Amino acid sequence: MKIIKIKKKSLLKASILFSFLIILLIGSTSFGMQHYYKLDFSTGLVTASKLNVRSGPGINYKVITTVNKNEYIRVFAGVGNWYIVQVEGDYVGAVSKDYIKPIYPTSSGTGSSSGGTTSGNNSSSGNSSAGTSNTAGLTADELEVFNLINKQRENNGLEPLKINSEVQNVARIKAKDMVDNNYFSHTSPIYGSPFNMLDNFKVSYKTAGENIAGNSSNSAAVTAWMNSAGHKANILNSNFNYTGIGVVNGSKYGKIYVQMFIGR
Repeated sequence: MKIIKIKKKSLLKASILFSFLIILLIGSTSFGMQHYYKLDFSTGLVTASKLNVRSGPGINYKVITTVNKNEYIRVFAGVGNWYIVQVEGDYVGAVSKDYIKPIYPTSSGTGSSSGGTTSGNNSSSGNSSAGTSNTAGLTADELEVFNLINKQRENNGLEPLKINSEVQNVARIKAKDMVDNNYFSHTSPIYGSPFNMLDNFKVSYKTAGENIAGNSSNSAAVTAWMNSAGHKANILNSNFNYTGIGVVNGSKYGKIYVQMFIGR
């Protein structure tokens, strides 16, 4: 009988201890949780010489990539003293808010972006009367890229793209903006996303997309696009029938390339 009583007491103690541990673990998890908060900006400028992007909001999380000083990044939300961000290469992670300067766009753009190679089904009802198919106004670089792109479409049994003067204007402005403001991103600190730009310049479309590149060679830029699944998908998208191409000399890459696509 004595032995049985000891076992019952041990079992009771173990049960109480187990329940206490569960409560302790639940309490620890609850107290350790950080909550997201909204921000009034969506673009940030990196101020550190090299900023670590971590897999979570804290120095105990591993570094997944780095970004350099004066690069623009997309900022989604805040978590404590950290921002959840998207950087070039489509990495999503957390960075210390101490090294990010908020960029508030002007009235010409909202500052939002889908990041990476962008495409979508956004629609716009802006002016659609501008001239199309006129390559006479293209620079030599722009014309070469245009012909190389259409060659890729032809090789894949697709109709060639046509130049739309409105889209051409927007692509050139975006390329110049990237050079003048020293950033490489689909998100312009001035104009916002490619969709924002098309909307603000009153370009009508049913679907739209954008490819960007930095390179010293026109053919190498197109080859790089064709070797990237996302960029290639834009080039070979049968829903796109008009384009605009901006090529501007400058930046550490040699030239900045912006190709915008629309479908009507």
